[in-house]
Amino acid sequence: MKQFKTQSKRILDLMINSIYTNKEIFLRELISNASDALDKLKFISLTDQNAKQDFAINISIDSVNKTLTIEDTGIGMTEEELEKNLGTIAQSGTLNFKQENQGKTDEELIGQFGVGFYSAFMVADKITVYTKSYNGKQGYKWESKGAEGYTIEECEKDNYGTKIVLKLKEDCEDFKYSDFLQEYKITSLIRRYSDYIRYPIKMEVTKTVKKEGSPEDKPEYEQVKEIETLNSMVPLWKKPKAQVTEEALKEFYKNEFHEYIDPLKGIYSKIEGAVTYDSILYFPQKPSFDYYSKDFKKGLKLYCNGVLIMDKCEDLLPDYFGFVKGIVDSSDLSLNISREILQQSRQVKAIANGIEKKILSELKKMMEEDRETYDKLWTEFGLSIKFGAYAGFGMNKDKLKDLLLFYSSQKEKLVSLAEYVKNAPQDQEFIYYASGESYEQISSLPQIEKAKEKGVEILFFKDGVDEFVAKLLTEYEGKKFKSVSEADFSLSGEDEKKELEKKTEENGELLAKIKEILGDNVKEVKLTDNLKTYPVCLISAGDLSIEMEKVLNAMPNAEQKVKAEKILQISSTHSVLEKLQKLYKEDQEKLSKTVNVLYQSARLLEGLPVDDTPSFVTFISELI
Repeated sequence: MKQFKTQSKRILDLMINSIYTNKEIFLRELISNASDALDKLKFISLTDQNAKQDFAINISIDSVNKTLTIEDTGIGMTEEELEKNLGTIAQSGTLNFKQENQGKTDEELIGQFGVGFYSAFMVADKITVYTKSYNGKQGYKWESKGAEGYTIEECEKDNYGTKIVLKLKEDCEDFKYSDFLQEYKITSLIRRYSDYIRYPIKMEVTKTVKKEGSPEDKPEYEQVKEIETLNSMVPLWKKPKAQVTEEALKEFYKNEFHEYIDPLKGIYSKIEGAVTYDSILYFPQKPSFDYYSKDFKKGLKLYCNGVLIMDKCEDLLPDYFGFVKGIVDSSDLSLNISREILQQSRQVKAIANGIEKKILSELKKMMEEDRETYDKLWTEFGLSIKFGAYAGFGMNKDKLKDLLLFYSSQKEKLVSLAEYVKNAPQDQEFIYYASGESYEQISSLPQIEKAKEKGVEILFFKDGVDEFVAKLLTEYEGKKFKSVSEADFSLSGEDEKKELEKKTEENGELLAKIKEILGDNVKEVKLTDNLKTYPVCLISAGDLSIEMEKVLNAMPNAEQKVKAEKILQISSTHSVLEKLQKLYKEDQEKLSKTVNVLYQSARLLEGLPVDDTPSFVTFISELI
């Protein structure tokens, strides 16, 4: 019995119990090693005709003896290599081969750390390796039951290559190791982790077929064993771009992500440079059921040379593009030794930056060239992009602002900020907007009546984040954002302004009395000529708008309620002003009740609750 060169049980325990967190990973690791062995032989076969043979990985299950076998027709090992590679933990033959042949081979070798083999001890009590080097005459057998050590002896082996036999552990309460003796389990693991290994992975599988000679009207069936290739071998992203059709992209999307409808768009790209990677990105038609929940996990499928590393690599997508699905495959990744976790390296950041730029450019291109599709995407995922523009104190606002869409009162459809500015008169100083809970509610706001009458375009902000985004952007192409509910909003000409000033002066005592009645509920009471149908409305007196007040107070754990400063505006042209003037002179008590009804009505128009419902109902009853 030979001892491992590390001579440390703790190190092997670490390899098995700490580095690898998922037991099923062992199959991926052994198949990756087999693929490397085939790569090495394929490289040698370019100059040595004797090294050419059927390159394949064969898997077999023996349920009676509880063994799982992985065999390759690759380069094999000599006794010295067997001792060196399997007798020393963390000794990588692949890494050595790569270093020795640097610049001579284009093969993308997977294993570089020399620990993947030992992951098999997570599921096996005993591992037996039979191997024969392609240029050797003698076969060798390596066997180990774990940290106690290993043995190496000569054995008969007809063909070169390596065969690994795992004697699986007995089932226990915590884990059912016999699952790895089931055809469906092995098939699913290979298709998940090793589907794009470039060599065929073959296994004898059970199939149900129609019995030969059985009648058509009453067919009989039987089970037969057939050798089947379990992996697809050539991933779509490895094919030349000219061979990748739109239909192929759609089909890949539905198969890979278990979707039943086509994506809005598929994007195929090959990037070469400081970091080389292939990617396929998709814009879905609909968000996943949990997309807007805290349980949602964003990320792209990450492969290293066709081997799945992570189902969802969060580091490759910013939150605001979390709806994007796809895959990335790179040979330049810096992985940790288990290949389960990415190291935070410059390569990862470079790929992430490249992916983000690609998504940005494709979205802008879609907005310009296929607006109907972009509008569909925005309807489903626009909220994410708006939150992206707001998050981090607007650190991403400049890169996202051109993607933003808002509903236009004039166009009655979604428009971009660039389209709004282009459509606005040259002398228009502002980008006007109105905020509310829905397009219908905003459209009925008293403040926008005059604007609509004058043909001024108003953007409707119906999402809670909209106004916060506008505050962070402050302006777009030189035009500042202005709410129709701000105190200084006016569309009046000089003559109209003079007329309003005159009426305000004439009604000074009345306005002061109304302010006294309402107390701290409002900061000021003013006349306005912006209203047409409605007698009153509420507007904001400070930077915090009424809509922002509602959004902030609706947030979870909002213990201290914020309060926007409000101004009550009374229409200077509505008959209610004459009514108030009369009550001020003749019936102060009824004036107080009328003012309170008008104030509560203005709150309701803004989507705010009535302060005192019983009093409100009583006042209305008395006035009637």
